[in-house]
Amino acid sequence: MNIELNIMKKIIFTFLSLVITLSTVNAQKGIDFFRTYTAGSKILMRVDSGAKNVFYANVFENQPHTAFNFLPEVYHASIEIYFRKKVNPEHYRYTILENNKPIVVNKPIDTAQLKDVDRGEEEMLRYTSFGIFPIKDKVITFITYDIQKPQDVYTTVFYGKPIPRAEIRGFAKRFKTDKGVDYSWIANPKKITKVTFTDKDDELTLIKDRSDIDYLYAISIKDKQTNKIIFESTTWKYGGYLEESLQFSPYVKIDKSIFKKSGNYEIIVQPLIRRDGCLDCNLSDKDFEKYVTRHTLSITLDEENYTKKELLIYTLIVAIFIGLVFLVILYFNKKRNKKKLAENEQQKNMAKLQLNSIRSQLNPHFLFNALSGIQNLMNKNETDNANKYLSKFARLTRNVLDGKELVSLAQEKTLLDDYLQMEQLRFGFQYEVSCSENLDLANIEIPSMLLQPFVENAVKHGISQKASNGRIDIAFVRQANDLVLTVADNGNGFDTEKKHMGLGLPLSESRIALLNSIYKQNRFTLAVQSTTSGTMISLTLTDWL
Repeated sequence: MNIELNIMKKIIFTFLSLVITLSTVNAQKGIDFFRTYTAGSKILMRVDSGAKNVFYANVFENQPHTAFNFLPEVYHASIEIYFRKKVNPEHYRYTILENNKPIVVNKPIDTAQLKDVDRGEEEMLRYTSFGIFPIKDKVITFITYDIQKPQDVYTTVFYGKPIPRAEIRGFAKRFKTDKGVDYSWIANPKKITKVTFTDKDDELTLIKDRSDIDYLYAISIKDKQTNKIIFESTTWKYGGYLEESLQFSPYVKIDKSIFKKSGNYEIIVQPLIRRDGCLDCNLSDKDFEKYVTRHTLSITLDEENYTKKELLIYTLIVAIFIGLVFLVILYFNKKRNKKKLAENEQQKNMAKLQLNSIRSQLNPHFLFNALSGIQNLMNKNETDNANKYLSKFARLTRNVLDGKELVSLAQEKTLLDDYLQMEQLRFGFQYEVSCSENLDLANIEIPSMLLQPFVENAVKHGISQKASNGRIDIAFVRQANDLVLTVADNGNGFDTEKKHMGLGLPLSESRIALLNSIYKQNRFTLAVQSTTSGTMISLTLTDWL
């Protein structure tokens, strides 16, 4: 009785397992035609409606025409190829491999099967389906090319198998000899490989087992002491190392210089699968670890010429000596600079006091001359002109008494305009203020009232007697990094060698001398040219711009 019961249980269990298996297979066979995945080049795919972990269109720097689709849980996929309207599908050929065995070879596109796809605002496309292919535990490869560009061959791989873990076949250490170089070999290494580098050693080569998807693997080396990656490569070379099948094995060369000190380093060989390029993914880091190869290199750097103790002692002696010299130099430099700064500050303050003194003399001088002008107009009963003069004089007085050390060129121009328009009411002369186009008047500053005394001299002693025939030209000019300010009049001129009774010019010359003591990097140069046909004052501010 018990025997019959056990047999019955086994039959029921087997039946339920078969039902579940068939249900799963049938569910996987149902292609979801509402979702497409870019598979690479012109190829798109649609997979089972219940499929997860679709890692599509992985591309590689060392294989620009290869796309890899990792489909560990896909049972079937519908493969399609798309063409733009301007492309001629009849020029295309395709080959299909299943587990590296050809099932279609160099076949043309069946243009009669092409269908149009309306992409809305985008251009119209044409496509055809290659059919539905079984993917689970298989590798389906599509190879396509244009017969007019046969050198451009595109490979699209649909990988339905577990990715094989890379195997490190050995290491080759290169060293110098009298005849050139030679290699010492470490074959079939264990989990930890000990490598000693001497002065003659310069390179380590890692040899990997050969596969059809070598391009998929990347190698990196991590310093276990700092946990930093010190080497990365995605390019495998071939040649020089043969497998039993007499095919060349892939290898990577590693320069000795990346190993800065003795210790353990971890070699990591892993597939380049984009984790972010996946839909409906639930594979964890632990799941991916089964595809990763890890190997430990125990590196010893030869220190035969010196010991660590000697290196430490010499380093400390040199460091202490350099530190002491640096501190002594720093101390004396700081002391000297502090004294120099104090002296410079004192000189600068003295110069500023003297400058303020000169300005305090210039301001009354200017105000007195202006008031004399108003009085002159009143005496002539030119009431309207006197009122205009007073209006200009009021704004001008505010600017003069403002007390700013520096003003913009725009402010200086406004002050000169106000002053000259005010004096025009008395003498009737003509004037013009011109500026270079490459001067930023609003942001370039100069000492306040720098030109006003020279302009006042041009009015009083130059063109005051010429009435409407008198002319004054003022220019702000850029010459390289220099700022050149000129005041020219067509008066009768004066003898530049003789001293004059007026205060304006002597005070301005004293002011320029003081400005040179403050702005030592920017010389103020005054040049006076005077003839019977006129006078030109030129003031150059060196390296001011």
